Amino acid sequence: MKLVLASNNKGKLAELQALFAPLGVELVSQAELGIPEAPEPHRTFIENALAKARHAARVSGLPALADDAGLCVEAFGGLPGVDTAYYATQFGYKKGDDNNVRALLEQMREVVDRRAALVSTLVALRSADDPEPLVATGRAPGLITREPVGENGFGFDPVMFLPEFGQTFAQLPTEVKNASSHRGKAARKMLELMRDRWFAPETGA
Repeated sequence: MKLVLASNNKGKLAELQALFAPLGVELVSQAELGIPEAPEPHRTFIENALAKARHAARVSGLPALADDAGLCVEAFGGLPGVDTAYYATQFGYKKGDDNNVRALLEQMREVVDRRAALVSTLVALRSADDPEPLVATGRAPGLITREPVGENGFGFDPVMFLPEFGQTFAQLPTEVKNASSHRGKAARKMLELMRDRWFAPETGA
């Protein structure tokens, strides 16, 4: 089975390709098929992921997989959430990981409650009109540090401290991070859903 991934992120494509290979699933990015990115006007991860998956499925005629992810800070009522990628621009900085981290630490300078979570929602559709999309969510809770720690990873990894490891995501080896990350958790759940719903062995009548 061939699925279109509603993303132009090569790293995400490679990671998910390896994960879904045992199912005989071939993932191709929407960019390879000349599909433009879909608008993401919604305020929840699941709505945006569903919109991206439906768009990719409709244009390609293939089953589709999409994700939407971001940082949810407890003291900010769950924000920046779906606006995570553009967080820095709200405070006069250019879009980018380093500026996002800088803006977050500035906004949390006087905040005592440091609880936050990285959240990923994956949606898979057999067709654009699939009435029963598969939905898998992964959540990696932690605490926002007072300054960046660690050299690995990207995004908010240097300021996301994980109490169970006593380190930030940026300090963890890649394989440990991937096993514990929001996207890794969501992807494993999606894999099980696909096995159960889409690839279940046929039974005789």
